[in-house]
Amino acid sequence: MQWRSEPGGRVPPGQVLTEKWPVLSYGSTPRFDPQTWAFDVTGLVEQPLHFSYAEFMALPSVEVTSDIHCVTRWSRLDNRWEGVSFHHIFDLCRPLPAARHTMIFCDGGYTTNLPLPDLLNDDVLLAYRHDGEDLAPDHGGPLRLVVPRLYFWKSAKWVRRVELRHAEEPGFWEMYGYHIRGDPWKEERYS
Repeated sequence: MQWRSEPGGRVPPGQVLTEKWPVLSYGSTPRFDPQTWAFDVTGLVEQPLHFSYAEFMALPSVEVTSDIHCVTRWSRLDNRWEGVSFHHIFDLCRPLPAARHTMIFCDGGYTTNLPLPDLLNDDVLLAYRHDGEDLAPDHGGPLRLVVPRLYFWKSAKWVRRVELRHAEEPGFWEMYGYHIRGDPWKEERYS
């Protein structure tokens, strides 16, 4: 089923609804080894964090249902995610007052930038399950950032590190002309 957005609806302007979840990636899907995988939080924090895969999976989990809006003009509604709330991560690392922005680092050399307030919404999480199944590697497993209020390129795949920073810097796609923020309701596709 495909349909276009209506004023006041859940699908932003210029988007087409789909029930499929297209796989879009830059480069190949990285291999996952739970014995060597790690997740870190660094930068302007009181307490830098380092988690092995087992340690990360032992953190308290949350479930969130949200919509996906891809910059390539498709939207998928009612995605069920399970993972670790960003609120919990930031409670553990305790950001310093100078922390205003983040850079998300991923396997394969991918990065994306996000202002810290965008990560502190209640529906933002580091997801490892989607619709009741482990997150498939092609969709970002073992760990994908989910930021429902922004275009889906901000919901980076294969997340390995979050660095808190004072100043905003463009990430991978932002350096190639994508909008620095990516609000789908404002159609912030490209700079």
